[in-house]
Amino acid sequence: MMRILFAPLALGLAVAGCQSGSTQRAALPDQPQLSVPAGAQSVTIAASPPAVRQALVSSALERGTKVVQDQPNMVVMERTMAGENPALDSEFGPSDNGDRVIRIRVRFTGGNCETLAVQDLAVINNAHTALEQSFVLPGNPNTMQSLQGLKSRAESTSTCPRLS
Repeated sequence: MMRILFAPLALGLAVAGCQSGSTQRAALPDQPQLSVPAGAQSVTIAASPPAVRQALVSSALERGTKVVQDQPNMVVMERTMAGENPALDSEFGPSDNGDRVIRIRVRFTGGNCETLAVQDLAVINNAHTALEQSFVLPGNPNTMQSLQGLKSRAESTSTCPRLS
């Protein structure tokens, strides 16, 4: 009985989503709800979540940034910081038992032509050791520029109309 009721409803929704001139954007299945925590930055992108994910991963690979987690709605990247950094040592303590990395996490959710991307950053002392410590970094103009670059890259291959 449930299948009989569900099939016409699903067909009706599918046809409604395909009609031209519809102001409603079709959502992809199983999209999580995102919040923008304090210190994080966000941008809305005129592309689907898979297109945003692909833009993130390809950009990271081109720049030599290590992708440590690649999921449908989240990509986590790390960039190792080489050499001494007295300013970070002063702020976060030394990273004397392992590498210090900047960890960039980008979460994203949305529909076919509108994806919210949320980026947060952390300094990790002694990365990938038992003594690992994580410190949240607030966003700044440079990291926002990086997020805007993601928006441009994802939208450059998208057929969606640009969002303001």
